[in-house]
Amino acid sequence: QVLLVESGGGLVQAGGSLRLSCAASGLTFSRSAMGWFRQAPGKEREFVAAISRTGGNTYYTDSVKGRFTISRDNAKNTVYLEMNSLKPEDTAVYYCAASYGSSLDLAGYEYWGQGTQVAVSS
Repeated sequence: QVLLVESGGGLVQAGGSLRLSCAASGLTFSRSAMGWFRQAPGKEREFVAAISRTGGNTYYTDSVKGRFTISRDNAKNTVYLEMNSLKPEDTAVYYCAASYGSSLDLAGYEYWGQGTQVAVSS
C-alpha cells in the first residue's frame, strides 16, 4: 500500500517561510517522480512543483518560481518543498503526489497524500 504523509504546514505571516515534507512508503521512491500540488478554497487543485527521480530536474509553476524550492532525499524516501516569501495567495491545502511516469505528466500522478494546510496572513 502506497502511503504519502505530508507535514510542515501551518500559519505564517506574509513574507515568512515554511518547509513542507512528504514521507513516502510502499513504492519504489527512487523510481518515482514527485510533485507538489495545492488547492485553495473554492478553486481547483493546481500544480506547484515537480522533481524528477534523481532530483536532476525540477519544474515550477510561474507564480512560485524564485520563491519555492522542491528537493528530495532518496535515502529517506522524502520530498520537500521549501517555501519562502510567502504571500496570502499561497494559502491552500498542499498535497504531494507520486508518479512512475514523467514528472511533467500531471495526469500521471496516481498516488496522493492527505494534504497539509498552509495559511498565510497579510
